[in-house]
Amino acid sequence: MALALVDCESFYASCERIFRPDLKHVPIVVLSNNDGCVIARSTEAKKMGIGMGVPWFKVKDSFLSQGGKVFSSNFTFYGDMSARVMNILEGFVPEVEVYSIDEAFLGLDSLEEHYNLYDFGCHIRSLIKQWTGVPVRIGIAPTKTLTKIALNEAKRVNVPTKVHQISTVKEIREALKNTPVRDVWGVGRRLGEHLNQAKITNALQLADVDPRYIKRKFSVVLERTVRELRGQRCLGIENNAAAKKQIVVSRSFGTRVTDLKTLRPIVSNFAVRAAEKLRNEKQKCSQVSVFIRTSPFSDHKPQHTGYKTIEFSTPTNDTRDILIAAKKALLPIFKPGYDYAKAGILLSRFSNEEIKQYSLFKDPNEPKENSKFMKHIDELNAYETQIYFASQNTKKWSPMKQNMTSPKYTTSWYELPIVNRLIVKKYK
Repeated sequence: MALALVDCESFYASCERIFRPDLKHVPIVVLSNNDGCVIARSTEAKKMGIGMGVPWFKVKDSFLSQGGKVFSSNFTFYGDMSARVMNILEGFVPEVEVYSIDEAFLGLDSLEEHYNLYDFGCHIRSLIKQWTGVPVRIGIAPTKTLTKIALNEAKRVNVPTKVHQISTVKEIREALKNTPVRDVWGVGRRLGEHLNQAKITNALQLADVDPRYIKRKFSVVLERTVRELRGQRCLGIENNAAAKKQIVVSRSFGTRVTDLKTLRPIVSNFAVRAAEKLRNEKQKCSQVSVFIRTSPFSDHKPQHTGYKTIEFSTPTNDTRDILIAAKKALLPIFKPGYDYAKAGILLSRFSNEEIKQYSLFKDPNEPKENSKFMKHIDELNAYETQIYFASQNTKKWSPMKQNMTSPKYTTSWYELPIVNRLIVKKYK
């Protein structure tokens, strides 16, 4: 009985190195939207003391003076590289649960009789590195919670192969002993403090407590964690992710927006992206909400927050319907004279796209709802946006500050990496 957890090392920073071999040992940080905070760090940057979430302006001068390299977030590129890694895993393992953009759980029960799981993990890691350039670590153990422990042990001991397996009672108890209770998956800082007060400071001590006492004193969730630490599998591989309850597309602006003419196409962009996500989830929505607000940190300027919801009589995932609703919602909440710092679209009240629910009465604003038309648009825009809706912002200007974004190497024909400029020049 075995599971594995595959974790991409310093994922965003690693992606930035794939087409930049000159940055192999250079400290790298990746910034949030508007280049505000550090959201990813390479190992070298961590050793320099750059903290996660620290405001960029506080560490900028020191980091750059020591030869560090900084990038604005490039989520299109990161998402594509993540999909490539997950596709490799799905080609070798029958059960894969994509847990996050840089993590996946693997079900290895069916492979255990035929393969040495440690060697199999080393093989998978080697292939991912060779085929994508992304370095990964792999933890192998009987339960999901223990795979997290195995992964932490690989980091703590600095296992050369980056693959670590704990399967025997001795190996598991030793790993638990070296794991602070706050580092156990699902515990965290606040619950960890309560456990410390109960004289439970490491994972081994938590595993040795009677699960029934933990359930009575804390929660059934923590009881499940204790059983997992004991090697009793309570959490299986979820092949089908639960459908989302809502979809939000929003951004904070680096440059304040003061007029409706500028704001409307930005909100339209959000609506188009939200509709694409909705169709990808194979859902339809019955509500479209738009929100806008000024910056709460601008005390010397007037504040305004606007929120409006439009309801459909019939659920839809047609971009045109969502754009019309977004326009209707934006107009009454926009107030001239304010410096808007953020806007967004929220889709809610979902239903399965295969179910068609009609209104009891004739609706003059019946949704257009042409699924075939939308499917063709999604296919054409899969890697590079070729079809825009008239209300979108097709200009290169953006209210966000992202001045250090790397090229979209794998998703844009116009930003493919150039291997040899002399060859390109010769055949132009």
